[in-house]
Amino acid sequence: MPINPGREIRLLRQLFTLLLLCFLPILPPLMAGCSGEQGQGPAGASAPVLQQTALQLNWVPEPEFGGYYAARETGAFAAEGLEVDIRPGGAQSPVEQMVAAGQVEFGITSADSLLMARDRGVDLVAIYAGYQSFPEGIMVHASRGLKSLAEVFKGGTLAVIPGTPFLKLLDREYGLGRMKVVPHDNNIAPFLQDPLMAQQCFVSSEPIVARHAGANPQVFMLSDIGFNPYTGVVFTRRQTLEAHPERVRTLVRAVRRGWQAYLADPEPANRLMHTLNPTMAATTFAEASLIQAPLIRGGLADDQLGTMTLERWRNLAELLQGLGIIQGIEPDLAFVNP
Repeated sequence: MPINPGREIRLLRQLFTLLLLCFLPILPPLMAGCSGEQGQGPAGASAPVLQQTALQLNWVPEPEFGGYYAARETGAFAAEGLEVDIRPGGAQSPVEQMVAAGQVEFGITSADSLLMARDRGVDLVAIYAGYQSFPEGIMVHASRGLKSLAEVFKGGTLAVIPGTPFLKLLDREYGLGRMKVVPHDNNIAPFLQDPLMAQQCFVSSEPIVARHAGANPQVFMLSDIGFNPYTGVVFTRRQTLEAHPERVRTLVRAVRRGWQAYLADPEPANRLMHTLNPTMAATTFAEASLIQAPLIRGGLADDQLGTMTLERWRNLAELLQGLGIIQGIEPDLAFVNP
């Protein structure tokens, strides 16, 4: 076969290039070596690229979100290859609409709100439940000497957030005819001034603030009358769940580790959240962390935090349907345990 000088030169160049690439790991790390792996090797090598996403809260930074901030601060998100932008919310944050529109990938809501959104045709899916027990109740003044929630509705004023689903349950069970129902705007001043006022409360928030203000509040938990939706629920669109199942799984793993860390030691995340929300006293952060812990754990082992059951979703759907709040839906499509 005749020798082709051009061909021989090209082969030699290719061989030289291959040898150079294989010896690059021992040279200054200007580029990756033969393995093609990033984030390994000598100091100065490029770090892994984190997947960026966002989690939209439905309220301002408070202990109810401690596990998410702990997941970020302890590196749980980064360990799963995620960079999560935790976005504070407020009283009117349209979290379901924002997630449904694709403005943000993940959000926080309650199970009843998620079922109501699904009833409107929005295919949202819960992937993690922050609270196993519903943390809300009706706060009254202990000086009234009330023995049960039924006694609250014999007269006085009730402050609730407009559109709250459990208001229909209270009306069905006790009747609201003797009550003056007014909007609750997250201000406890009217409660402090009116000894006959009852108001909706987050058990780890308003009662603590009321005690610090000199009141003696008593709380009747709504879970005791059967209103017990999962709360602090992380959710996303089904489109995200199906297109990026591994990202959903990694987020849930990181969130679970964040809550494990927060329950073990809430102080670091509390300090961070206090800088973001200085209107809540540092002592309130500490007290709230203790009060909410059993509601978050719900008797589950650490590696089961956040898991949900079909029975709970089915019971909630049947309750809301019985109250005329939603039509018939399939609760098994409302959640997954990734």
